[in-house]
Amino acid sequence: MDKDEWFKQADYDMDTAEFMFSGERYFYSVFICHLSIEKALKGLYIRKFKDAPPKTHNLLYLLEFIDLDLPEDMYDFVFTLNRVSVLTRYPDNLQKMLEDYNREKTSEILGKSKELLRWLKEK
Repeated sequence: MDKDEWFKQADYDMDTAEFMFSGERYFYSVFICHLSIEKALKGLYIRKFKDAPPKTHNLLYLLEFIDLDLPEDMYDFVFTLNRVSVLTRYPDNLQKMLEDYNREKTSEILGKSKELLRWLKEK
């Protein structure tokens, strides 16, 4: 897959995260935000190295490999998004996830994810 395809899929996934949010599927929205950022990072990886990206879901690993000079607040957000990826993908307790990822918290994550995606696409 080429870099443009990765970015196209990152945009599509961000739209899907918004759709999940509007349908009140909040923790799925968070999971899809992670997926979108992962795909954007893989697009940047291809742009930089002209090679297939590593098969990983770890955003921090991808960031370090690409060696992006990410602003500190965005790096902190990537750290958080990376940490919740497995929790939102394979929840141990559905009710807890529904409580932890309410509309307000998910709206914040979605907004930061969209901002981060814009930033990554400009690199």
